[in-house]
Amino acid sequence: MAESEHRAKRPRITRGEDDYMPGSIIEIELHNFMTFNHLKCKPGSRLNLVIGPNGSGKSSIVCAIALGLGGEPQIGYFLLQLLGRATSVGAYVKRGEESGYVRITLRGNTKEEKITITRKMDTHNKSEWLFNGKVVPKKDVAGVIQRFNIQVNNLTQFLPQDRVCEFAKLTPVQLLEETEKAVGDPQLPILHRALVDKSHGIKSIERAVEKNGETLDQLKALNVEQEKDVEHVRQRDELLKKVESMKKKLPWLKYDMKKAEYLEVKEKEKEAKKKLDEAANTLNDLKEPIEKQKMEKAKLDAKTKKYSTRINDNHKKRMELQETENRLGVQVQGKLKEMEDLRKQEESRQQRILRAKEELEAAEFELQSLPAYEHPKDEIERLRAQILELEASASQKRLMKSEIEKNISQKRNNLRQCSDRLKDMENTNTKLLQALKNSGTEKIFEAYHWLQEHRHEFKKEVYGPVLLEVNVSNRTHADYLEGHIPSYVWKSFITQDSDDRDIMVKNLGSFGVPILNYVGGERRTNQHFELSEEVRAFGIYSRLDQIFEAPAAVKEVLTMQFGLEHSYIGSKVTDQKADEVSKLGILDFWTPDNHYRWSRSRYGGHMSGSVEPVDRSRLLLCNLDAGEIDGLRSRKNELEESVSALEENCKSCQNELRLIEDEEAKLRKHRENILNTVQHEKRKRREMENRIDQRKKKLESMEREEDLDTVVAKLVDQVANFNIQRFRCAIEIKHLLLEAVSYRQSLTKNHMSSIEIEAKIRELEVNLKQHEKVALQASVQFEYCKKEVEDYLQQLSAAKKYAESIAAITPELEKEFLEMPTTIEELEAAIQDNTSQANSILFLNHNVLEEYEHRQRQINIIARKLEADKHELRKCMAEVDDLKDLFFFLLFEQCTYHPKGGRDSEFFWGYYFLGHIHYYISCMYGLANNVASFKSLILRLLVRGVFVGQSGVFPPFAFEREMSFSLVCGDVCFVVGYLFGEDKQQCFMV
Repeated sequence: MAESEHRAKRPRITRGEDDYMPGSIIEIELHNFMTFNHLKCKPGSRLNLVIGPNGSGKSSIVCAIALGLGGEPQIGYFLLQLLGRATSVGAYVKRGEESGYVRITLRGNTKEEKITITRKMDTHNKSEWLFNGKVVPKKDVAGVIQRFNIQVNNLTQFLPQDRVCEFAKLTPVQLLEETEKAVGDPQLPILHRALVDKSHGIKSIERAVEKNGETLDQLKALNVEQEKDVEHVRQRDELLKKVESMKKKLPWLKYDMKKAEYLEVKEKEKEAKKKLDEAANTLNDLKEPIEKQKMEKAKLDAKTKKYSTRINDNHKKRMELQETENRLGVQVQGKLKEMEDLRKQEESRQQRILRAKEELEAAEFELQSLPAYEHPKDEIERLRAQILELEASASQKRLMKSEIEKNISQKRNNLRQCSDRLKDMENTNTKLLQALKNSGTEKIFEAYHWLQEHRHEFKKEVYGPVLLEVNVSNRTHADYLEGHIPSYVWKSFITQDSDDRDIMVKNLGSFGVPILNYVGGERRTNQHFELSEEVRAFGIYSRLDQIFEAPAAVKEVLTMQFGLEHSYIGSKVTDQKADEVSKLGILDFWTPDNHYRWSRSRYGGHMSGSVEPVDRSRLLLCNLDAGEIDGLRSRKNELEESVSALEENCKSCQNELRLIEDEEAKLRKHRENILNTVQHEKRKRREMENRIDQRKKKLESMEREEDLDTVVAKLVDQVANFNIQRFRCAIEIKHLLLEAVSYRQSLTKNHMSSIEIEAKIRELEVNLKQHEKVALQASVQFEYCKKEVEDYLQQLSAAKKYAESIAAITPELEKEFLEMPTTIEELEAAIQDNTSQANSILFLNHNVLEEYEHRQRQINIIARKLEADKHELRKCMAEVDDLKDLFFFLLFEQCTYHPKGGRDSEFFWGYYFLGHIHYYISCMYGLANNVASFKSLILRLLVRGVFVGQSGVFPPFAFEREMSFSLVCGDVCFVVGYLFGEDKQQCFMV
């Protein structure tokens, strides 16, 4: 039923009455496309040929068909070219035009049905699709094209001339897959891929089954060889297991012994506890009356304290009243004394009034006789004008002095900068750094100062720049050394630790200075240097690594990196014998005028030499511009003279300013004296007027004083009030004294009772102490027993934990314990006997049992896996058979249709093509490797009714009559296709 449904979905495509097949191109129309302005052509129903010279537009028609039927200039992610020409749609528009179109008309399922597909394109690479005159998206057009199985990207269906090479490079597998896509049924490539994947899976499963079978047989053979040794091991393991069981019982026997000891000590603890409880009860009986007496004494003490507090309060009140009474008495005495003083003052008041009148008259007379004082206004104004003139002159002098001081300050700053600059230029390091800067290292000063500021942050000493670390005393030697070492080295910095190197690179990377890291090793700089007499005879007297001083790390780097130990120094004599020097093995040497270098050829072994003139040193013995230094020195002298002249001007200006200020001070002092005189006269007159006013007021106040009798009467009343208050205080003190006597009596009574109770308590406590000693002894005994119990309990707990760690008691283990000895000595002897018996069993491989059991587990695992793989293999084989049936069914359905032949040709071509495909598949994937397998496939197809009523091969009524003929013919066609493959001519001959 499924096969009938599949055939219904894919109806056979046949030619119509007009000899066209559905999907055939019946008309092509081009406008502004490549070489054509406008073209319309109608292809025939069969083979169509386009003939013309080069450039006439043959390929343009092919491109139009490809682009008009949904093709694109570039295919997929890798941008493969469909047509081998332009890579964009806009490039196919005729040159000079903005847009164009391709219109293709296809025949439908009937003669009357026509399908028109139009693609408009412009130079902006934009396309517009029309289906039967209506604008539609490209996917609708793609659906129509797919319905007729048109594949412009499939080289077996559409092969442009630009892709012939690509077609020729297709492998048989790729060609088969593309052909399956082209024959029309979309299930063929899917089934083909599934068949390939399944075949690969079958091969891997077969390899796994074979490998697991071999491994299983090997493991079983090894286990058979080890069975005897395994038996001995198991006997020994049984004995050792029995020993282990006995060892498990041993700690439990020790635990039982500790338990018995613990119970005995526990019983002693109970007896001590009983004695302690009896002593405690006796103490409680003795403490009860003592507590009662103490409570009674506490009550009496509280009352005593209460009465003492009341007595103290009474005393305080009496003291306060006594002080009040004393204060009132003092006030009474004061009032009485005041009354006496008033009587005495009344006698002298009249005399004072008379005296005051006389003093007032004398003051008024003095004020009237005081001469008038004239104010010197003109003198003051004259002095004020002179002072202002002097102030203006002083201001000008100060301004002049300030300007001179400012100029002095500027000149001194310039002088200091000039001196510092001159000092820096005369400094050796500065000379060298300036030389490096002049040679192109612009930021060498910044790099050097950064190193000096951060030197403490490094693990080891850091050197640099190298030029500052090297000291050459001889000018000629300096020429040699600088000429031998590259210029970039002189501005380099040298570290002795990788972490220091990383810090330097991070911070000095922007300064453009190299960083070299010296990793240490065997130092060669301290090796003894000695020249032979033969070498000295040629005028050679030293070597480059011996002519300069530098830190060890710097010298080591220069020597190792640039081969200083191989470069020698000679004299004029060496110049004359330069050719002979190389025979001594010295291939690099310097003379005062030349630098000689010899090298040996790698290939011929012959020697070649080069001679270069010696350049003068520009860095090691650098000398800054002497003119600049002289200029700085003359500038310094000029600035010093200018500062001296300005200082003299400043001093003279200061003297003039001081004279003006002194004159101004004299005038101000004279003016102040005049003003003080004026103020003094005014103050003198004002003081006399004030004195007259004060005497008038004093006289008036003396006349307004009260009468003596009135004041005395007031004082008498105040004294009477004070005496009444004193009387009341005396009565209150009396009552407080009576109350204090009563409190004192009660206090004495309570105190005596407290003494008596305290004596009773003391007697009871003496008796209590005796019984406390007995209780203490019982307590000590109980604590000792308790501690002993805890010790035994800890031992018991430790023994139990140890026993439980060895083995936990289970019903099975308890039964084993019953069969073992019941004492520790007997159990230890039994353990010793079984251990000796187990040790007497000898074998070579101690791990034989583990190996045997491990191998047995592997055997079980592999056996299960082998069974599962076999089941999976059978399942995959069944699935492959089903896929082969369906694949060949569809393939046969496509192959048996041939438009040119009749029934016989269909029958022959179907079998031939089936044999051809089977040949390819058998060669590529190994699915069927003989004729019989294919015959079984044909039989299955026959049983399913493939040849019955299919494509008109055999009608149903002819099945039985022509069965044998079909089988024979099928075998022949299969064998021909299988043997000859693609050679159809040989097939026809057969």
